[in-house]
Formats: sequence, structure tokens, C-alpha cells
Amino acid sequence: MRRLITSRGVWLALGAAIAAATIVVFMRSRRRPTGRRPAQQDDAASPTEVESGPGSRWPPVPILGTPTAEDLKRYDAKPSFDRRPFARTVKGGEPLDEAARRRLTRWGMAGLALLLLAVSTQALESAVFSKETSVEVLAEYADALQDGPCANTPSNERVSCRVIEVQTESAPDGDHVPQPTEDEEPVPVDEPSPDADCRPKTATPRVRKLNAKVTRAVDRQWQRIEAWLKTNAPRSYRALGKPGKAETIAAAEAQMGLLFPDDLRASLLRHDGAVSVKDTWGFGFLGQENLSVLTIRDTWQSLCEIEAEDEGGDPRTDWWDGRMLPIGADGMGDHLVIDSVRRDVGRTDHEGGMSFTPGGRRIRSYYALLKATADAMENGGSVGYWKPQAVAGGLDWKVL
Repeated sequence: MRRLITSRGVWLALGAAIAAATIVVFMRSRRRPTGRRPAQQDDAASPTEVESGPGSRWPPVPILGTPTAEDLKRYDAKPSFDRRPFARTVKGGEPLDEAARRRLTRWGMAGLALLLLAVSTQALESAVFSKETSVEVLAEYADALQDGPCANTPSNERVSCRVIEVQTESAPDGDHVPQPTEDEEPVPVDEPSPDADCRPKTATPRVRKLNAKVTRAVDRQWQRIEAWLKTNAPRSYRALGKPGKAETIAAAEAQMGLLFPDDLRASLLRHDGAVSVKDTWGFGFLGQENLSVLTIRDTWQSLCEIEAEDEGGDPRTDWWDGRMLPIGADGMGDHLVIDSVRRDVGRTDHEGGMSFTPGGRRIRSYYALLKATADAMENGGSVGYWKPQAVAGGLDWKVL
């Protein structure tokens, strides 16, 4: 059962249900019968009346005789706790009435229920969740080893160090390169493998349905940006691209073998990149010009032709990787990109390397970039160390 149920919440709920069921069964066992108590014979009539008359009861006379007052007093049950002298003293000399006794019983049962629930929860905690951790096991194993170079380190570091010693004890020296014998051929050095993301399989374009909530959210941020540009940088406002087409986006996705995030698709459907007007740089974010759908595809193909090898490390630190979507360019070889897998915004450097903290801050999505830009424009702030400002009727990104 412990292997089948791994959720801690399920175990606690199960313990609470068992405790509640136990309390209900106990309370029902103490419930008094609701039937009417039979009338006592001595309350109904005298012995003489019982023996005669058409309505006399059966049997007419008790077999062992009628008990006297002394017999009743001698065999009477002892009073309950709340009717004893101590209880009468606490209550001012009067025994507890029936309502007070019921309340006292209920509060007592409630306290017993809470105590039972706490005990059962603690028992489940100890039985299921209080397991010996791997660090403790490693500590016991490390104490059995001889003292080595990690003996003076703290306990937790010493455990890790000793485990490393055990794992590397039989491993060959890292600086030692085995040399082939005369009968053996040299082992070839591993070469970078082709970047599979730059070699997508042929696919049929398919227009994917766009979430209406995403479209509304993206449009709301674009409305803020457009209003600021119209008032402060009208030349850059005229450099906004026209609405894109869903079919064009679907064709680019099929050719690249990548899926555009929904917020990027919604943005391209509103403004398909930027256009250059007289004496005005195309509109874009963080000092770059927004790329249209076709330019995104062409730029992606060009970068894959330049760097189409997989170095085997983290693709987010390479100079380029085919799973990236170039969404902006500065004209000098640097690009603003979106990781098609993790959906966050990054920046490539033409001298090598890729960073996912453009402007010195983390931007988790294309929508977050839109919102950060709109906030900076309206409040006079910045996106990291990039500050949007109006210069001679155009947008200029100033580096702080």
C-alpha cells in the first residue's frame, strides 16, 4: 500500500478519514435508545390494586416479593461523576442538568477526536515519510572508510568527498591517455555531430488555432506601445509592419521544423516585423529591428548554414543552435532570439556565445518583452540597461 500511494496529502486524508470513522462508530455506540421506558409496577398501583381489577398487570405480584424502600436504597446505582459531591461543589451545590451533561460530553469527545487525529497523523508521518535520507546512509558508509584528504571538511562535504573518492578510486588518471599498441589502431577523436535542429524533416504547413486570451493580452500591450509611439515617436510608429498572415507563419514553421510560441504568432499577426522609412530605423526592441516571418525564416537558414554542428554542450551557450528563432537583428551580426523549447528571450553575439539575460535581466517570454517595453515607455523606465526614449520624432534605445 505504501508503494502504491506516494502522495503525502493522500496519506494524511486517509488518516483523517480513519480517525473520523472511529469517532462516529464510538459516538453511535453510546447513543441511548429512543424507545419509551416501561412504567414501573410500583408507580402504577399498589399491590392490592394489582391483584384485582380488570386492568391489572401481569404478573400481579413479583415472584420475590415487593422490594421495600430500604432494598431500593441499598441496591440503587451510584450517582454519576457530575452528580457526586465534588461535582456539586464545583457547580455551586447543584448537580449538572441534562443539557450541561450533553455539552460536557460533546466537548470531551471533540477533544478526544483531535487527540486521536494528531496521534494518527504523527504515526503516519513516522511510518511513511520519516525515512532515512541518502546523506545519512552515505555518512554511515563514509565513517567506515579510512581518513583521507577530506577528513577535516564539514560532515556534509566530507560525505560528498568520500563518495567521490570511492567512485574514482578505481578510475584511471584523467591525464593519462592510453596509447595504442602495435596491433591496435588509433582511436579516432570525436567530431561534432550535425545539428539536427538545422535539418528538419519535410512537413506539411498547418495553421494552428491561436488562443483568444493570448491574442487579447498581446494586443493590449501593443496598444500601449502604439499609443506612446504615436505621441512621442511618430516616425517609428510609421515603421511598424503591417499585419501578417497565419498561412505564412504555418509555412515558415513547416520549413524550419519549429513551432512559433503563441505570443510571437499573435504579435506577427498584428505587426509582421518592421519597415524602413526615410531617415528612420525600423522599429524593434532592445536596439534591434523586428524581423518579419519570411525574414525570420531566411535568417534562421543563413545562421544554420554558418553553424550547423552540434558541439554536444548546452545549446543555449553555443554561438548558434537550430532550435532558436531569430526575431530581431541589429545589422552587425547580433540577433535577438527566442528559444523555441523554453520560450524565453535571448541575444546572440557575432563574436561567439549566446546569453539569455538581454539587457542584464531575464525575459521569460515574448509577451514579457512587450509588457516590459510598454512599462518602460509609459513610466520613463528601462528594460534592463536598455532605455527607450524619443529622439527627433523617432525611437532610440539608450544604453545606461
